[in-house]
Amino acid sequence: MKPSTLPVTLEPPLVAILRGLPPQDALLAGRALVDGGLRLLEVPLNRPRALDSIRTLAMEMPGHVIVGAGTVLSRLDVDAVVRAGGRLIVSPNSDPVVIRHAVQAGLICMPGVATPTEAFAALDAGAHVLKLFPAEMVRPEGLKALASVLPPETPLWPVGGIEPSSLARWVDAGATGFGIGSRLYRPGRAADELQADARACVDAWQACRPGAAR
Repeated sequence: MKPSTLPVTLEPPLVAILRGLPPQDALLAGRALVDGGLRLLEVPLNRPRALDSIRTLAMEMPGHVIVGAGTVLSRLDVDAVVRAGGRLIVSPNSDPVVIRHAVQAGLICMPGVATPTEAFAALDAGAHVLKLFPAEMVRPEGLKALASVLPPETPLWPVGGIEPSSLARWVDAGATGFGIGSRLYRPGRAADELQADARACVDAWQACRPGAAR
């Protein structure tokens, strides 16, 4: 059992989680994060007008930027994201029905897992990346133990409480990417702050990514 092959290279493997992003701020925030070096933008669906923000980002961001949704809980959610132009599906849980539907629609699928049972079920359903969530509960030690029983090429991305200063500890445990939320985006943040924090996250990844000299 192996993860599904990604249709594109996710580099840097850092998802900016834009929870509560108002549609009127989407373009400014998206540009700031992309100018800071990010290319993966996730707007969670459990806030008002999330699909409008996804639609704006999908239309206005450069072609190398991958826009999608978080907190995707159903097939209907997947279909709504497709209509909005999203290409990335992120969930807090591991639902094989949602995973298969997203993969069949040609989307990148990143379900949330916290146990070996969830992880293997997600891989069996076709997941591309496993989101380790909540990372505060799993911790690097838990990720290391999980990675030891999964196929060695499985992408493992912790999400929850991730800071630039903590990336190296997670990478040493086997993390291959990250989702970064309130450390990057909160409604009302200035564009220059977003860009600077995005750059700090990218720089931290470049310094500790697998194979980097330390």
